[in-house]
Amino acid sequence: MPELPEVETVRRTLSRLVVGKTIQEVEVRLKRIIQKPEEPELFADLLEGQTIQGVSRRGKFLRFLLDDGVLVSHLRMEGRYGLYEASDEVEPHTHVIFRFTDGTELRYRDVRQFGTMHLFAGEEDLSSKPLHKLGIEPLDESFTFDAFRQAIGKRSTKIKPLLLNQAYIVGLGNIYVDEALFRAGIHPEREAASLTRLELQRLHEAIVHTLQSSVEAGGSSIKSYVNGQGESGNFQHSLNIYGRNGKPCVNCGSLIEKTVVGGRGTHFCLKCQPLKRKRSVPKNKL
Repeated sequence: MPELPEVETVRRTLSRLVVGKTIQEVEVRLKRIIQKPEEPELFADLLEGQTIQGVSRRGKFLRFLLDDGVLVSHLRMEGRYGLYEASDEVEPHTHVIFRFTDGTELRYRDVRQFGTMHLFAGEEDLSSKPLHKLGIEPLDESFTFDAFRQAIGKRSTKIKPLLLNQAYIVGLGNIYVDEALFRAGIHPEREAASLTRLELQRLHEAIVHTLQSSVEAGGSSIKSYVNGQGESGNFQHSLNIYGRNGKPCVNCGSLIEKTVVGGRGTHFCLKCQPLKRKRSVPKNKL
């Protein structure tokens, strides 16, 4: 958390709140949040006087488009942005404050302190760490079935950890992988290479549908996620499989099971998502 729908919701909210605002001053209260440049003082100096021209997203990363450069921000587990008046009390765990010329402030708060910020010149961020090895965007026009099949279709890796790997498809996390696999009727331990063309088509459609539905609902507030205005998402009320272990399946009534796949807690219905094993080919008898 947050995953693609939550980051996209934050992006849309911030686009309404901060685009067009000019940064007057930046206060860095926790140095390790700033990854590039290494000196927080230089980070602040480079941002002063710049206007936010737009806010975009690459996977789970936010991209603040500036007059000269791009600020890349990763919220990690509990990072959040909020727009405040300068007179508002600063909450605990507020680590970076962007003060605007109009008297408002964009504040970055992160209880777990795992978030990161990288400042790049031009648009070199897309070809530099941490964005340079990211896979295809599942809500982009480029996410065609053929692109999806080419990315994962022939790999022997189990399908769930493969979908979680940001080098192939970006933005998918534990919640939405479980939901998409359930919708497609695919067991999370199936090898990607074992999936038929029809199963891959169902999975492709399930990924797009699940993510689009969550974005429309403002994301899922499973733990502490809120958007840039402090509002919670609502998609958690529409989850069919994630977090429902021991409860009846919405499709067949069987009890939902939970296991660990690729080190992640994984929810599935064995009746709706049967684990099909590869058939062994017997050696020809001489």
